[in-house]
Amino acid sequence: MNSMQQLLAHLRDSAATPFSNASSLAPELYWNEDVAQAEQDYIFKKDWVCAGLAAELEKPGDYLTFSVSGEPVFCVRDKANEIRAYSNVCRHRLMQLLDGRGCTKRVVCPYHAWAYDLEGKLVSAGQMQSSKAFVKSDICLPEIRVEIWNGWIYLTLNEEAESVAKLLAPLNDVVSRYSMQSYIPVVHEDHVWKTNWKLLTENFMEGYHLPVAHKNTVGAWFNATETLFPEEPNVNFSYQFFTKSNDAKYGVAHADNQLLKDDWRTTSVMPTVFPSHMYVLAPDHLWYLSLRPRSVGEVDVRFGVAIAPEVNNSFTNDKERQQWIEDLVSFFDHVNKEDRHVVESIYKGSQSDYAKVGPLSWLERELHDFQQYLASRLSQAILVE
Repeated sequence: MNSMQQLLAHLRDSAATPFSNASSLAPELYWNEDVAQAEQDYIFKKDWVCAGLAAELEKPGDYLTFSVSGEPVFCVRDKANEIRAYSNVCRHRLMQLLDGRGCTKRVVCPYHAWAYDLEGKLVSAGQMQSSKAFVKSDICLPEIRVEIWNGWIYLTLNEEAESVAKLLAPLNDVVSRYSMQSYIPVVHEDHVWKTNWKLLTENFMEGYHLPVAHKNTVGAWFNATETLFPEEPNVNFSYQFFTKSNDAKYGVAHADNQLLKDDWRTTSVMPTVFPSHMYVLAPDHLWYLSLRPRSVGEVDVRFGVAIAPEVNNSFTNDKERQQWIEDLVSFFDHVNKEDRHVVESIYKGSQSDYAKVGPLSWLERELHDFQQYLASRLSQAILVE
């Protein structure tokens, strides 16, 4: 076995260990370049990743850009009000077509103005009449597989991947009571953090650090002893429930919320859909992260916040609404800064000669779930000669 195969064999053994004896991953798994390539080949080119909320594309022509395992793509709401995804590369000279977010009637290449409609078909290309190789009707943008699940946009490059609806059917029973597809997006941001994507995923999944790293923010309302996990792990996702006190500034149902009863009015669920989509779904808001490794030590982070419709409808004027949203976003920006400091520091620590595995707390149960997912996806790489 080479070094990568030994690391993946360690991962396989760690995942197979009963949780009561479980430990963290081998530090080199976070910075080994061959492991990072295997993750691209067997995870990000095969599984579903989340580009954001469908509600962020409100009307026909609204689009957002994304990448899947390095492939530039864009999602757009077409004239039939369906969300579709396409390669974000012009069929002429490979220019990327769109950048960021916006709204357009046509997708026009900024290089030579080749234009495509919202169904991906080429509709105009100037100065091509003398080219015998040019047949306009034959040219269209490659379509990327997309599914909408509970208001989320999921993409995959894998035509053989099982549907999101089937993969996440058990999770639907957990989140459906919140009706999160009706939440209203209020912010979306893209960042690059200098860490390995797995460290950020693991950090999100565990509440052990909240009373310490977030003691002045979300940790102030977190009751660790009331954290609940699913009885049996699922290889496609994990989650936990946690509660907040009635006096918490965020995370409690609005008085006009008619969906949630009793303890559910103060209960949030925190799913992680493997490999890299994670969100906190609270009675009054949700916030999410969607990750894509840019390199072994850099990760593209898509961050977004949405609020429950009854919260959105409760404001007496736009100024009051805007102030509430600014306060909410400022709060979570602070939380993200706290997390960024942690995960970037851990990445540096993972490269120390003294870095070793450590035993997991019961509050880190989802890290073991994640190990099982990684082991299941990377098992083929162990067999590579």
